[in-house]
Amino acid sequence: MRLPLASPALTGKRLLALVRSYAAPMTAIVGLQLLAALSAVSLPWIVGDIVDAIGAGTTRQWVLGRIGIALVLVALNFILVWLSDYKSRTLGERLFAILREDLVDAVVHLPLSTVESAGSGDLIGRTTHDIDRVQMMIRRGLSAILVLVTTVLVTLVAAAIVSPRLVWVLIAEIPLVVLVAKWYVPRTIPSYQASSAVVAEFSGVASETVAQAETVDALRLGPTRWAKYDSLLAQMWRLERYGAWMRVFLFVGMVIVTLSPIALLIALGAVGVPAGWVSAGAVTTMVMYCYQLRVPLWEATFWSDELQFAYTSLQRIFGVDLVEADRRAREGATGGGAIVVDSVGYAYREGAPVLHDVSLTLREGETLAIVGPSGAGKSTLGRMIAGIHPPSSGTVRAGGVDLVDLPEKELRRTVVLVTQEHHVFVGSIAQNLRLAAADADDDALWEALRAVGAADWVANEGGLEMRVGAGGVQLPPARAQQIALARIILMNPSTLVLDEATSLLDSSSARSVEQSLARVLQGRTVVAIAHRLHTAHEADRVAVMVDGRIAELGTHDELLALGGEYARLWKAWRGGD
Repeated sequence: MRLPLASPALTGKRLLALVRSYAAPMTAIVGLQLLAALSAVSLPWIVGDIVDAIGAGTTRQWVLGRIGIALVLVALNFILVWLSDYKSRTLGERLFAILREDLVDAVVHLPLSTVESAGSGDLIGRTTHDIDRVQMMIRRGLSAILVLVTTVLVTLVAAAIVSPRLVWVLIAEIPLVVLVAKWYVPRTIPSYQASSAVVAEFSGVASETVAQAETVDALRLGPTRWAKYDSLLAQMWRLERYGAWMRVFLFVGMVIVTLSPIALLIALGAVGVPAGWVSAGAVTTMVMYCYQLRVPLWEATFWSDELQFAYTSLQRIFGVDLVEADRRAREGATGGGAIVVDSVGYAYREGAPVLHDVSLTLREGETLAIVGPSGAGKSTLGRMIAGIHPPSSGTVRAGGVDLVDLPEKELRRTVVLVTQEHHVFVGSIAQNLRLAAADADDDALWEALRAVGAADWVANEGGLEMRVGAGGVQLPPARAQQIALARIILMNPSTLVLDEATSLLDSSSARSVEQSLARVLQGRTVVAIAHRLHTAHEADRVAVMVDGRIAELGTHDELLALGGEYARLWKAWRGGD
């Protein structure tokens, strides 16, 4: 599954709304650009005036006066362009910051099921490659497009005043540029969309290979991964080569379109000046105007190319917001109290249910162990209890409130899931821990580390300010898991779901950490999805899952006496101990 793309209409609407949010500074920028354009078009007018005056025999003082006015206009144009550029760059940075923040907000609030099915490549591509492509357009492109549009309009108006008979040459240039663009754009947008998708897939393959380098090496998957790289690189090469050829054709077309009018004006001047229907000064001014138009028209083609890149990326960026939420949070809803699972069913894909009519009531303050064979649905039930996935049927409530009705912040105060998967963020140990409790003091951090058996190695290797992650100490999986568990202690939820959360620790360390957690979390409800049955032995109750259903529920001793599935699992585990 890929994340959706925003439609062209929606993309334009979102971009326009972003710009409208800064209407006042945008108006000021347009005003400065208009003044700059007026000062720029005045120079050819003055030059043409000087040419005609010299031909008529004007005085030296008059010419020097016009040259002085031209120099003042050049200085004024420089100041106006500088101010406009400064303000447009500042505004571009603000707009781009909003865009990035909105994207990050949308990504971190994506339903976990969507993240897992979409894969890391698509998300990495949208948050890196696509945001980089948009960066230039937002920071510079929007203001640059305003500049060139203003310059073209002011130049055409000035040309019409100078010579109504010759202005059609300049006006005819515009539809020719439009024709070139209309030929170019439809042939490039599909390739840019395909290129973005391939780059996203390449990013995913690369990140997965690096993250699982040991697995790739152990299973000798190197040739397979290289073959995948080669295939993606070949696709990228074909798409980039196609885009390059399109840009070559665009370049040639624009050279013809922008230089031909200059040649035509010179030819018309050669006929019109002797015939008396146009002055030499007017021809000079029109040629200068035509030459001036080359810059904005060339920029128009450049920005049209950049606009296609950026527009494609904006469709992918805005598409993240189109993912439907898997919860319907009610403002003010609270979820204190016992969690009740009522007739819950769940299917990751239609027609393949994983849970079947599961009902379970957690008692406040108890430790419930969920055991069963692989594929029985233990982890899926844990996700239901933690509110990660809303059930396909039935309800999961906390204190009588459906978990999908709880705002995200309240949900995480109510119940938290810890899995065997973990991540250490770039930064210090303290920064990693304070992600769970921003206002926690150092004493609270050390207490959490002691509870998970990590205080000694943290103290010996740099303390709370030890840098970890990329560019710092690379923590082995077992230690990273301890940091993840310490974060959960700092979060202090009412209910904690542990899905093989100590699986990366050896048996002795795992048991010690679990006992420490039990002491720290005393009074909290703990659901432990266990692969080591000593967890079940020490739990208040044990739920045995088979084929997506709770087959047995009771204490350790009750289930052993029952002689059913749990008794068989216990016997097999003890026999292999």
